[in-house]
Amino acid sequence: MAFYDYASAFGRSFFLAFATLLPILNPPAVAPIFLTLTGGASHATRIDLARRVTVNATLLMIGSLIAGNVVLGFFGISLAAVRVGGGLLVIYSGWRLVNSPDADSDGKAQMAQVFTPEIARARAFYPLAFPICVGPGCISAAITVGASLRGQHPSTLLSATQYAGALPGLLAVGWILFLCLRFGEPLLSKLGSNGTAIFMRMSAFVLLCLGVQICWDGAHDLFLSLIRDAQHLAASAS
Repeated sequence: MAFYDYASAFGRSFFLAFATLLPILNPPAVAPIFLTLTGGASHATRIDLARRVTVNATLLMIGSLIAGNVVLGFFGISLAAVRVGGGLLVIYSGWRLVNSPDADSDGKAQMAQVFTPEIARARAFYPLAFPICVGPGCISAAITVGASLRGQHPSTLLSATQYAGALPGLLAVGWILFLCLRFGEPLLSKLGSNGTAIFMRMSAFVLLCLGVQICWDGAHDLFLSLIRDAQHLAASAS
């Protein structure tokens, strides 16, 4: 094949991964949730945590794209089950944020004392990277993109070129996520304490609704699969 074919495949894969994952991950909407869950942390701790969360989220997307279908197939897990389980985790996180009390100045000072770097590192993957940043919808999308790339040209150099193009697309999504987490605090501070509290509370409610929608989509797919299996058994028996 000509160089143009490989360059075209690289570019299409880049934009496919970037355009698919960026709106689902939605970094600007993740930033207020990140600030809420790290309330009381120092500025330096938040910067370090934003970097760790971004690395974990990017690796999770890359792993889902490359090996997601293989892992799910090995354990016999369907994408619908991933949506249901992940949706329940998102619902739990959103419910906690919606019902969390607004922190006053004394509460923030107390939280700052207990929010140590060790606690920050412990939260860098769960719940911040997963399921807050990279939830079941994002994982399902990454698995779908990986299956699409593998299905088009299996075991060929062109398929490897497509994967090589998709990885920079995921890295670009991760970079945008880091910028939103890193600079979300100074941007939200312009809203004032009351405006920030209202915005974060609304973001938590949106997160809760998103979890319900993800869980419902997975349950709907499982129910349809159950109906198809019942119809297949009925047709085999008749």
